[in-house]
Amino acid sequence: MHHDQEPSGGIHPLLAGRFSPYRFDPSVTVDDAGLRLLLEAARWAPSAGNSQPWAFFTGRPGEPEHDRLLPHLAPSSARWATQAGLLVVTLTRRYVEGTQLLYSEFADYDLGQAVAHMTVQAQAMGLAARQFRAFDLERLTEELDPNPDWAIVSMIAVGAAADRPAGDRGRRSVAQLCSAPWAASEQTSP
Repeated sequence: MHHDQEPSGGIHPLLAGRFSPYRFDPSVTVDDAGLRLLLEAARWAPSAGNSQPWAFFTGRPGEPEHDRLLPHLAPSSARWATQAGLLVVTLTRRYVEGTQLLYSEFADYDLGQAVAHMTVQAQAMGLAARQFRAFDLERLTEELDPNPDWAIVSMIAVGAAADRPAGDRGRRSVAQLCSAPWAASEQTSP
């Protein structure tokens, strides 16, 4: 598989420079103003019918909310996520309140849009964001006890990166993005 090492010229530097760190600098905190900016960026993400089917549970080191999250991290994520200046649990609204009717068939997609906005905002603030699912979903759900219409999807660690990616970041080429799901006879390349 061919990997583009560096982004093609022309994409925004915030996107080109974005990466998921393997370690965070524990001395860098996310203050109240920074947290508000991250959530504000997520708030302005597009969503189907402007439904905004997302919610976030946040915790910073030293806060009781942070302490509630730590026991549910898998050992693989606990090695680095505990050092981040902020942990964010992402939730999506799956059902109309009190029913089994889907709230929006695009709820998970829309949550992804909100998380992407938050990720780019973090980059603009000189921070890095690493999204992950290495935690005990069942026990975290019991701990946070969200309304039954809501579901926990993932977590995000946000903070100052203590490392930079070295070498190939493992991105598929643009041609592969446009040809992967179709039969060879239907492939087009930009």
